[in-house]
Amino acid sequence: MADTERWLELLEEKGGRITGPRRAIVELMANSDRALSPVHVFDLARAKYPKMGLVTVYRTLEFLSELGLVERVHQPDGCHMYLRAANGHEHLMICSGCGKAVYFSGDDLSAFIEKISKESGFLIQSHWLQLHGLCKECH
Repeated sequence: MADTERWLELLEEKGGRITGPRRAIVELMANSDRALSPVHVFDLARAKYPKMGLVTVYRTLEFLSELGLVERVHQPDGCHMYLRAANGHEHLMICSGCGKAVYFSGDDLSAFIEKISKESGFLIQSHWLQLHGLCKECH
């Protein structure tokens, strides 16, 4: 629950009101090991706060994203899911079956990125590696 309280404090410091629905969303996202769609967040958070609105979920997820507490997970079908943000520079494995997400430290990609930058003429400023597959429970 320490993360939940830290997130709520940061949310309030940045001008966000702490309402029952927001608290339910923050608790859910701070403690989830899965990438969740906004609709899934809505369904799970309504168990704690039945009067929750879907717009509140979208707005809260966007606010948490702006604060760097959650990040969007891009899915092959183009839909976005949300997951608590990585600690430092980590890469992500996500299960296509159940949505379980695991961050991992990867190899230094700087030589690879420099090569791509030179070949393409792009000044690459950041990257995020996301691997999709099936966890042990789903395969």
